[in-house]
Amino acid sequence: MDKLNKIKNLFFTILLLQFHLLFAIEDPLDFEYTIDRSVYRAGEKVTLSLDIDIDPGWNIYATNPEESLRPTEIEYEDTTLFDLRGIFKEPKKVYKYDKNFEMQVGLHYNQFKIQQDLLISKSLSPGEYPVNATLSYLVCDSTKCIPKWDDFTFNLKIEPGESRQEFKGNIDLEYPKYNSEVNKMMTDDADFNKALQGGLFSFILFAMGMGFLALLTPCVFPMIPITVSFFTKHGEDNDSNPIFAALIYTLGIIVIFTSLGLLLAFTLGATGANQIASSPIINLFIAALFIYFAFSLFGQYEIRLPNALQQFSLKQENQGGIIGILFMALTFTLTSFTCTVQFVGLLLVAASQGETFWPIVGMLAFSFTFALPFFFLALFPQYLAKIPKSGGWLNSVKVTMGFLELGAAMKFLSNADLVLGWGVFTYHSVLATWTVIALMMGFYILGKIQLPHDSKLEVIGVPRLMLSIIFLTFGLYLGRGLIGQPIHGLIDSYLPPKMETVSKIHSSEESELVWIENFDEGLKKAKEVNKPMFVDFTGYTCTNCRWMETNVFEEPPVQELFKEFVLIRLYTDGGENHREYQQMEVDRFNTAALPFYVILTPDDEEITRFPGMDPDVSKFVDFLERGKNF
Repeated sequence: MDKLNKIKNLFFTILLLQFHLLFAIEDPLDFEYTIDRSVYRAGEKVTLSLDIDIDPGWNIYATNPEESLRPTEIEYEDTTLFDLRGIFKEPKKVYKYDKNFEMQVGLHYNQFKIQQDLLISKSLSPGEYPVNATLSYLVCDSTKCIPKWDDFTFNLKIEPGESRQEFKGNIDLEYPKYNSEVNKMMTDDADFNKALQGGLFSFILFAMGMGFLALLTPCVFPMIPITVSFFTKHGEDNDSNPIFAALIYTLGIIVIFTSLGLLLAFTLGATGANQIASSPIINLFIAALFIYFAFSLFGQYEIRLPNALQQFSLKQENQGGIIGILFMALTFTLTSFTCTVQFVGLLLVAASQGETFWPIVGMLAFSFTFALPFFFLALFPQYLAKIPKSGGWLNSVKVTMGFLELGAAMKFLSNADLVLGWGVFTYHSVLATWTVIALMMGFYILGKIQLPHDSKLEVIGVPRLMLSIIFLTFGLYLGRGLIGQPIHGLIDSYLPPKMETVSKIHSSEESELVWIENFDEGLKKAKEVNKPMFVDFTGYTCTNCRWMETNVFEEPPVQELFKEFVLIRLYTDGGENHREYQQMEVDRFNTAALPFYVILTPDDEEITRFPGMDPDVSKFVDFLERGKNF
C-alpha cells in the first residue's frame, strides 16, 4: 500500500471517529472467544478463536492490512506476555472494488471465525495471568460505517515445566501477498489494468491473447462458410493474385473493425458496437446478403457490382474485385461485434470517455489476431478453384456452401425477430429450417437433388458418401430438438432463446428457477427475501450469452447455487428498458461486453463479477460461491 492510500485510510478513520458517538447505540456485531487449552507452559503456543456474528446487511473488513481500509485486529494491553503474535486465520473473503479509495477490499459477512496463534513468553513464570484484549474493527452497512473497540479478557494459566514439542508449532507472521489471492477473483478488468501498467508491449500481447480467445467463441463460426464460399467463387471468377486478395480481406477486417468500433464509441457511446450488432436493420441486411449470395452459389445468377464500382475496382486491382472483398470485410466486422468479449468492451468504454491511444492500439492488436485465421480461409479456396478440371467438384462445394449460408441467414433473421418481437423466427421454426437444410445437403451430395448446372453423378465416391451420411445424420439429430429431446449446447447457442415472450418474468424449462427481467423488481425481491442478486446482462442477439445459458447455467452445481440468489436477466438490445440497462452496465461496471455477470447485495452493492463467456464451469461455480455469502 502506497503512502497516498495510507493517508487516505488515516483520514478515513479520523472522520469516522467523529461520528462514533452518534452511532454508538447500534451494535450489529457479537462475538464469543475461546482458547484451545486450559493450561499452558512458557514457550508454548496458544490459539485464540473468535466466533463472530454480524447482523444481516452489515460487514467488517478483513484482517490483512493490504486489502482493508480498516483491518480487523486484536490489541493486547500487556505485550510482554507473548514473544510472537501470528497473523489472523480467516475464512474466504468477499472482494469488492471500492471506487472511493481505488482499491479492492476484502470483507466478511454473517457468521464466521477468525483465529490467532500466540507464542507465550519463555520467561513467563508459573501462575495465572489475565489477558486483556480489544477487538478493533469497522462495521459497515450501505449508508454508514461505525468504528468499534470491544474489550474482552481470557485467563492464561501457566504450569511449571519445559515447553512441550507437540504444543510449539510454527506461527505464521506474514500475510500472503495481496495479489496472490485477489488476482484469482478479479475479472479481465484487473488483467486489463495490469497489461496497461506493463507498458506497450505487455498491452499488445494481452490484446492479441484476447483476440485469440474471441476466435473460440461460437458467433465466429458463421463467417467460416461465408469466407470460404466467397473466395471459392472469387478464385474461380478472377485472375487476381490469391495472396493479394486474402491480404486485402485480412487488412480490411483489421482496419474496418478498429475504425468502425472506435467511431461508434465516439458517436454512440461505449455501447455503439453492440447497438449496431443488435440492430434489426443490420441483421436483416446481413440475412438478405447471405440469402442473395447463397442463390448465386446455387447458380441462379452471377453477382455483379454496379458498373461504376466495378470499373473502380478493376482499376485498383486489374480484375481483382477489391470492392467486393472490402464489402465482405465489412460484413465480417458487423457480424463479429458480439464476439468481442470483455476486452473490447473495456476499450470502447475508454474510447467513449475520450481516450484514444490505448483503444486504437488495443483494437488493432485484437483485430489482427482475430482476422489472421481468415487470411488462410480466404487463401486456400482461391488456389483450389484455379486447379484444372476442378469444375465438377468445385460446383458441389459452392452449392454446399450456399446451403450453409442459408442456415447462417436464419440466425440473423431470428436476431431481428427477437428485437422486433415478430414471433416468426422462433426456436422451433429456426431449428426446423436447419433440419430441412441439413437433410437437403445430404441428399444433394448423394445426387438425389439436382440443380440445372449440375452434371449427373455416375458414381458416388467414398468421400461423397461419407459427407452425405454426416449431413443426413446431423439433420436427424436436429430433428430430435423438434420433439423435445435435448441437443448439444453449442447448437442451442445459435438458436433463439427458449421463451414465448420477452420482457417479463419467466421460468427455465428445465428448472423451477425464476428470472426477473426488471432490475427494480429484482431489487425489491432481494430486499424482501434478503438474498444477493445475480444480474445477467445479456442480449437477444448475443450468441455467447446463449452458449453460457445452455452449457453452463444448466449444469447441476450451477442450478443448485442459483437457488441462493434472486435471478435477474437484463436485456440490453431490446425490450422496454434496454437503453437504461445498456447505460447501467457502462456507468456502474465500466464495460459494454455481453454477456456480463455481477452479484449484488440486497442493498445494491457489488460483491463480485464474472468476465462473460468461459467454458470452465468450475470457475463459474467459484464465482457463485463467492457471491452467495454477503
